Amino acid sequence: MKAKIRTIEGILLSLVVILNAYLVYLNINVSDYNKINKSSSTANYIQVESLLGLLPSEEDPIVYDGKTLDEVADTIERQLNSTVKGKGYLIASYALEKGVDPYMATAILLHETGCKWGCSYLVRECNNVGGQKGKGCGAYSYFNSLDEGIKAFIDNLYKNYISYGLTTPEEINPKYAEDPNWAKGVNKYIEIIKGL
Repeated sequence: MKAKIRTIEGILLSLVVILNAYLVYLNINVSDYNKINKSSSTANYIQVESLLGLLPSEEDPIVYDGKTLDEVADTIERQLNSTVKGKGYLIASYALEKGVDPYMATAILLHETGCKWGCSYLVRECNNVGGQKGKGCGAYSYFNSLDEGIKAFIDNLYKNYISYGLTTPEEINPKYAEDPNWAKGVNKYIEIIKGL
């Protein structure tokens, strides 16, 4: 057993040395990281894991509305039902990655699909969460998976609205929907999501 521990310690120490050499090669100041304690295999293990980014940080970063990504995802998830239940993290993370307000994206999704209670035919049969026009499902786009449909919906919000400076439901309304009261419906969902 001691031999196995020494082998593991040796491997970890070798990884630390290799990683240090690589960081020096990249002109990264290794001294900015915790000093490697060669007398403690645990310290060496933690050093390697930390440098590789495998250990979680003590505090997750705030990403939106004073919340971490997990908290934003949980806030969204509480409003999802039916077919989209369990997609809160995907919506939150992908919307933030694309620069789209995740609460507004969720509110539009809920307004368009009815997924606050039971999702529409387009969602259930076509994986289309945004009422996107196209082919494959009558006059609407068909997506191979719900994840693909959610990402396409968020991509559409970014590409055709957000990137043009249309960032609120009121600004999006004239281009997105014929109903002049569409923004009011979306804003009601945003209030529900935020718990207002």
